[in-house]
Amino acid sequence: MKLLIQNGRVIDPARGFDQVCDIAVDAGSIAAIGAQPAGFAPDRVIDAKGCWVLPGLVDLAVRLREPGHEHEGMLQSEMAASVAGGVTSLVCPPDTDPVLDEQGLVEMLKFRAEKLHQSRLFPLGALTRGLAGEVLTEMNELTESGCVGFGQADVPLASTQTLQRALQYAATYGYTVWLRPQEMHLGKGVAASGPLATRMGLSGVPVSAETIALHTIFELIRGTAARVHLCRLSSAAGVELVRRAKAEGLSVSADVSINSLHLTDTDIGYFDSSARLNPPLRQQRDRDALSAALADGTIDALVSDHTPVDDDAKVLPFAEAEPGATGVELLLSLAVKWSQAQQVPLARAIEVITAAPARVLGTALGELREQIGQLQVGGAADLCIVDPDAHWEVTPAALVSQGKCTPFGGYELPARVRCTLVAGRIAFERG
Repeated sequence: MKLLIQNGRVIDPARGFDQVCDIAVDAGSIAAIGAQPAGFAPDRVIDAKGCWVLPGLVDLAVRLREPGHEHEGMLQSEMAASVAGGVTSLVCPPDTDPVLDEQGLVEMLKFRAEKLHQSRLFPLGALTRGLAGEVLTEMNELTESGCVGFGQADVPLASTQTLQRALQYAATYGYTVWLRPQEMHLGKGVAASGPLATRMGLSGVPVSAETIALHTIFELIRGTAARVHLCRLSSAAGVELVRRAKAEGLSVSADVSINSLHLTDTDIGYFDSSARLNPPLRQQRDRDALSAALADGTIDALVSDHTPVDDDAKVLPFAEAEPGATGVELLLSLAVKWSQAQQVPLARAIEVITAAPARVLGTALGELREQIGQLQVGGAADLCIVDPDAHWEVTPAALVSQGKCTPFGGYELPARVRCTLVAGRIAFERG
């Protein structure tokens, strides 16, 4: 289908472009930005007057819950939720059941995702077999099957030697290792250590659980020259360590979740299990530091950390409830809300959910490297049309995701995705 998107404010932080113009789409690619190609006859014209036309969002942390957790989310429902949120490219962690540690499992997941014709799926392979932390996976084979990096999801490695060997292997072939900095023994609590956790009688996770892990990771990077992406930083102290590591020239990037960017431990309220998250919500000073780091580039990307959890796993005492929350449909709106609340330039708010996460993926994107997270003539027509004047209330029951649990239920958010295109095909259209 040939499409003409007219009169929209086209914003592409990757090349500093921001102006009202038209975009022509033909055969899955962007045929023109601005003047239409000669003889271009669109099959459909979309009037985007008053709307933003953005690169398709890139989310680096989306659990699809399949295979193994279909009671919490199906591939079809979570991919549909992604395009409803304007996300056209997503990275899924390897902690499925079975774990993504074999070629066949990765190939099957990618095949099923491609059949849905929705978001592009970029899986992470398991760093160790079964995520057990003992035997390294065949990273070369997993890369051939489509993995863009390797990690342990939320399962920390007990053995520093195993991590060292993994980084040596990855550095040899130029792979990126994705790690959530968490010391295994200190990270077993259910809430951030502090006065609130003490008063509520909840086991705490100290900031040192993150900083000790970061010190270890950085020391191993110095010895191996590996590239590491740090997933979901949560503390001010952790931010400062990452800032120093980048200044030193270590090959690291980092992200933060929408939860840690907007919420604090006080949002637990009276043991509200919707705020039972990994990493746990920390104090106001941590949230402020994370916000400042995202604005100045110390933290590269904002992620939804989309983790659908069914009601039965949440209607439990706080400490027993399963951690996680639905978020992929909220990513854009919460990025805009952050921009407005913290007076961050709109271009930066869009960059942290488009071009910046695409840069984190880098060469792992292959031939799509110069196309994902940006708008360019001849590139893939992955984009979303956003109504910036829409103000909507987060109603969990109305979310497309199979998982309805979110700590943002009842929040009024700015901006909403009106239409999403993936490879020139309309994957979602509101109303």
